[in-house]
Amino acid sequence: MSRTALVTGALGGIGEALCRGFRQAGYRVIGSDRRQGRPDVDAFLRFDIRDLAREGSERDRTVRQIREALGGEGLSVLVNNAAVQLLNPTERITAEEFHETLDTNLVGPFVLVQVLLTELERARGSVINIGSVHATATKPGFVSYATSKAALVGLTRSLAVDLGPRVRVNAINPGATATPMLLAGFEGKDDAFRQLEGMHPLERIARPDEIAAVAVFLASEQASFMTGAALSVDGGIAGRLHDPV
Repeated sequence: MSRTALVTGALGGIGEALCRGFRQAGYRVIGSDRRQGRPDVDAFLRFDIRDLAREGSERDRTVRQIREALGGEGLSVLVNNAAVQLLNPTERITAEEFHETLDTNLVGPFVLVQVLLTELERARGSVINIGSVHATATKPGFVSYATSKAALVGLTRSLAVDLGPRVRVNAINPGATATPMLLAGFEGKDDAFRQLEGMHPLERIARPDEIAAVAVFLASEQASFMTGAALSVDGGIAGRLHDPV
C-alpha cells in the first residue's frame, strides 16, 4: 500500500526538510503553504491554514482541495508544521495578532486533524505536530507564540487519549534550527551566533534535516507504541540554567 504524507508550511526551512525526508523514506508527499513556491513534493497546494479555523466557503474549498490531492487514498502522515511567530511585549499584543497566532498554530491544525480523520484512520496513520522549545521554556516577547505552542503540545496529548488506537498523535519541540530565516537574522553577527550555539549543551544549533529525521521516525513502525509524546529536539538547551558567572 502506498504511503502519503501531508506537510503544511512546506516552504519554510523545516518544512522543506520534512518534505525531503518523507520523500526519501518512500512517501508520496503533498506539501502546502500560503505562499506560492516549488518545494520538493509530489503535489503542492496553496492555502492559508487560518482558513480552516473559520467555518465557511474557504474552509470547504481547502478541504475539497486536499481530498482531491489525496485521490481517495488514505493519509499516512499529517505533519502540522505551518506556524506564525508574531513577537511583542504583553502591553503591545493586539487581539488580532493573538487570534492570528492561535488560528495558525493551534486551531487550524486541530481542524485539519478533524476533517481528515477518516483518511487518517483508513491508512492507520499518525499526526505529527511541530511544536517548539517555547512550549516549555520561553523568553520575553514570545507570549503569543509560546502560548500557542504550549497549547499545541496539550492538544497532542488530548488527541492521543481521545483517538486511542485509531490514530497516533505525537509532537516534536525543536530548538533553534539553522533555517534560512534564522541564519538571515544573524547575518553579520558572528559573535551573537556563536553565543547562541554556545548556550546549547551540544554547542551548536539543529539542522533542519535532524528535525525531519525525528518526524520520519515518529511516523514509522519503530515508533508504533508512541502516542501523546512531545519529543524535545533542542540540543539540551531547555534543561540548562544560564546563571551569571
